[in-house]
Amino acid sequence: MVLHESAEDYLEAILKLSSRRGYARSVDVANELGVTKPSVSVAMKKLHENGYIDFDENGFLLMTDAGREVAEKTYRKHLLLTGILQAIGVESETAEKEACKIEHDISDRTYELLAEYYDNHMKSGD
Repeated sequence: MVLHESAEDYLEAILKLSSRRGYARSVDVANELGVTKPSVSVAMKKLHENGYIDFDENGFLLMTDAGREVAEKTYRKHLLLTGILQAIGVESETAEKEACKIEHDISDRTYELLAEYYDNHMKSGD
């Protein structure tokens, strides 16, 4: 199943919140992404129906293996793209925003080549 950009953003937000706080709730996702609670509710229902998240008895969001895989992949792309943009002189806040846009559109192969280039030429300060 191909996920839409917003679904990847929701999963990435759950991953980041869970890493920072140890948990994620729908209200936290809404605040993290600056979207409405009803929008998050609809998205969480769809992510649950498609096997990307579950809910525990307290309403906390739990990623399935499939959800975690998508979230981690998206977040790795985000970090790499942010790093590359900052390395070429883009201001941090702009780099963050633009990396978020780009991360959804590049192919896996392009990501791999960018990561290889970054590791070989930019990380070491070449």
